[in-house]
Amino acid sequence: MKPCFLPTARQMNWLIAIGMGSVFYACFLRFRVIENTPVFLACQAGLDTWLCASLRLGMRLFNEGVFGAVALGAALLHLLWPSLLLFAIALAAAGFGLVMQNGALAGLAAGLLVLSLARPARGSR
Repeated sequence: MKPCFLPTARQMNWLIAIGMGSVFYACFLRFRVIENTPVFLACQAGLDTWLCASLRLGMRLFNEGVFGAVALGAALLHLLWPSLLLFAIALAAAGFGLVMQNGALAGLAAGLLVLSLARPARGSR
């Protein structure tokens, strides 16, 4: 039987940190900045801080659906050619996309990531 894609313990720790960091920052951005009316209005009025720059970038990427598209693209590539880097990119983008409500593509990407864990690892015979 061919060995499946299975990250080592060290790699899994990094994947957990990347996934949780992505979801944490997306929650912070959504609930403490976007849905917090005084902060959002101050940023819209032209406040020039790293938080407002992050908000502007996040809103621009959200409006274009970039989070879900990147997550889906990386998950599809990971399904075809399993690699830790593609898994990490898809995991971070899917977590950010699900929180920021790019749910259709990000949810599909999350499902493909789960499905890709059953694929044989690259280079295995």
